[in-house]
Parts: sequence; structure tokens; C-alpha cells
Amino acid sequence: MARKKANYPLIEGLEITTLAAEGKAMGRWNDVVVFVPMTVPGDVVDVQIRSKRRRYMEGFVVRYVKKSPNRVEPFCAHFGVCGGCKWQNLPYEEQLRFKTDQVRDQLTRIGKIELPEIAPCLGSEKQQFYRNKLEFTFADRRWLTREELADENVVASPALGFHIPNMFDKVLDIDKCWLQPDPSNPIRQEIKSFCLANGYTFHNPHTHEGIMRNMIVRTATTGEVMLIVVFGADDQEWITCLLNHVAATFPEITSLFYVINTKLNDSVSDLVPVLFKGKDHIVEEMEGLKFKVGPKSFYQTNSLQAYELYKVAREFADLKPDETLYDLYTGTGTIANFCASRCKKVVGIEYVPEAIEDAKINSTWNNIRNTTFYAGDMKAVLNDEFVARNGRPDVIILDPPRAGVDEPVLEVILRAAPERMVYVSCNPATQARDLAILNEAYKVVAVQPVDMFPHTQHVENVVKLIKR
Repeated sequence: MARKKANYPLIEGLEITTLAAEGKAMGRWNDVVVFVPMTVPGDVVDVQIRSKRRRYMEGFVVRYVKKSPNRVEPFCAHFGVCGGCKWQNLPYEEQLRFKTDQVRDQLTRIGKIELPEIAPCLGSEKQQFYRNKLEFTFADRRWLTREELADENVVASPALGFHIPNMFDKVLDIDKCWLQPDPSNPIRQEIKSFCLANGYTFHNPHTHEGIMRNMIVRTATTGEVMLIVVFGADDQEWITCLLNHVAATFPEITSLFYVINTKLNDSVSDLVPVLFKGKDHIVEEMEGLKFKVGPKSFYQTNSLQAYELYKVAREFADLKPDETLYDLYTGTGTIANFCASRCKKVVGIEYVPEAIEDAKINSTWNNIRNTTFYAGDMKAVLNDEFVARNGRPDVIILDPPRAGVDEPVLEVILRAAPERMVYVSCNPATQARDLAILNEAYKVVAVQPVDMFPHTQHVENVVKLIKR
């Protein structure tokens, strides 16, 4: 049954039947797919449609007719508004089951290749406070919910929190975030309180005024903490006053940086972090190895689960003492150094020069002498001449960005003809596309999904390939 409202129907009694992409769930109405966020399979809901396409519609819940027995109570007060952790209302076992199904569907539908039985998604030991890095944004006006907008007594005060999804200029003020362990929450709360009490202005994304812009908190399993505060102007009096207060209040901060960003966007990758106090890095540890993490370093954001992921990759690589390993998209060399003791030689390639410098330092720190690292665009660095100069790889580990591997790189890999490959991916869809290209020469013999981000739709996937 449906009634017209603002040219879009209000669908009554829609049964949610399955989970879908981007953290949504879906049902069908008159043979049309309807995507509805914040629902779970088994819910029966009245849905107000807000957008229509030829093959599907999207809407939001206006009433729960019946709640699913699979539903659990979200633990975060910001659930449904923040945009993160969209599956808090789903039991963790169900999240893992769907992630396994998601990998199977994408590898089958997109890759169209023969697959072995896919292992159940490897769950994260921690489902709360598992992240080691979070970025928060200052805003001169906080985002107001529909209920708050209807209340004339509610004031849009300044915010320090997360961007509302798909809205660069809207920031939700965060009270408590369940993603990162303390002292992340107390640091954020104290900085906001101090800034408000002392007249610091918060950033306006339209006028680009306001001295307080962003802050990044990095934590490590070793207990070390890094804080990077991004200011919108180089006013040393304001900067020094705030950072001295933060350093005195939180002596557990071992690395305190600031960045000056006067650009029109929030990216700081092209800006220079200035060390205010402490060390210029924090240290992560994994299986006795130490890894340097600087203000610009990439490190898997779930440290404990990263160890499980890398163990799977190393097991799939099945390295022998006389073999050469290529670690492509090596980042700061974590996988390369993690695997170095199992083989004769490791060659790592990464686009970011700073990451390669960290990779070399990590090898030095850990007394690893059989690694060589190169910085540059993968398409430019990895060619037939490079392979001839560094030796043909017996094994290749690939861990590319979400866009996957460029086809010219795949062509070089096919000509290099390693005996085995391990493809680690944060995007099974592009992984499936690449596996289809490799399929003529390589057979997929093992697939292991790994959950790096509980309560989200994201899944990491590790695939083992052997030469046909």
C-alpha cells in the first residue's frame, strides 16, 4: 500500500529482506528494490521515499511496524546520525556472515572465475575501541538533527567531531566515540572545552575563517600517543597556549605536532607537520618487530587485526628460504619486514617517498638486511627492466589501494611469472576485476575475508593464486 507525499510514495509495511552495499539494507516493493539505511533483515517498516531511479528507490524509516528478532540495541548515542558504524544494530556474527557473502558475490559476479570454498570472515577480537587513528573536524556551527531543528530552544553551538556523510560543510559534534581507546575521547573533549573557554574561533567551511581546523589522534598498542592539531592560521601565541595546555594535561601524549593549513581543503598530506613536543613518531609492535609510525605514515588502522591479516598473507605466500618476494604497494614496509625472515630477499615498491623512508628505518630498527625499497608510481617503477635488475620474483604480495591494480602493472606481473601470488584487497570488487585478468595464467586456491572494521560494511579480502 502506498500514498503520495511530496511526489514520492510513503511505502507501508515494507519487509527488509537482506543487507546491501554501503551499509544499507533492502526490500522490494512492486518488484522495485528499495534501499533503507539503519534497518536489518526481518524489519517491517513504513518508508518515506526520498529519491527514485529507474531500477531502485531510496528512503528512510518513518515507523517500525515490526522489529527483526536479529536486531540488537546500538551502543553509541550518535548511531543513525554520525554515518559511521552503520551495523551496530546487527549482531556481530551476522555482520561476518554478510561480509563473507559479499566477497563471494563480488568475486563470482564480477570476476566470473572458478573459486575454492571461501573461508568464513575472520572476526576482529575487538569490536569497540579498535582503531588506532581518528581525524576530527572543528566547525563554528554543529549539525542539528530534525528533532533539534524543530526545537526553537536548541542553539547551533560550535562542534568538534565528524563530517556528516556527503556534506563537507556539516559536522556532528561528538560526545563519546567508541572507535578509538582513551585518551582519544578525553583529549578531544578537553581541547574543545579549552578552546571555547579561551575564545578560540572554530573553522567556517564557507568563509574559511577560524583558527581551529582539525585534529588527528594516533594511538599504538605500545601505549604511545600522537596528537596532530591543524590550525587555520600561523598565530604562534594561540598555538603555543593551546599546545602547552594539552601537553601539561595529557603527559601520556608522546608525540605532539601541529600543522598550519590555510588552503581551501582539509588535506594535510602536502603540508609539513611541526614537532612541538616529544618524539617525531610513535612505535607499533608486531611479533617482536618494531614499526615507526610518523604523522604521515600509513599503518593499518586496526592494529590487532592487522596482525591477523598479515599472518594470513604470510601463510598464503608459503615462502621458502631461497625465494625472492616482491611486496607491491608496500606502504611503510610492514608486510615486507614481517615476511623478510622467511625468504632470501624482499623488494618493496610504494608511491609515497616518506613511507619508503619509514620502511627503510623499520628494516634498520629490526636488524633486517634482506629488504630493498623503491619509491615511485607503480606503473613507472615496475617494468621488465626493474625485474631483470632485481631478480625475478618467486612470490608477489599485492596490497593496492581501493582502485585496484593498473592493467600495465598486471601485464608486467604476468610476464614476471611468479610461482605464487597473494592479493590483499580492501575492495573485493576491484580485486575481482583484477583476478579475471590474472585468471588465464593463475588459479585462485584460497580466499580469506578479514574484518578490519567491525560494525561497518567494509571488508578486507586475501586471495592466494598459484601458477597454472
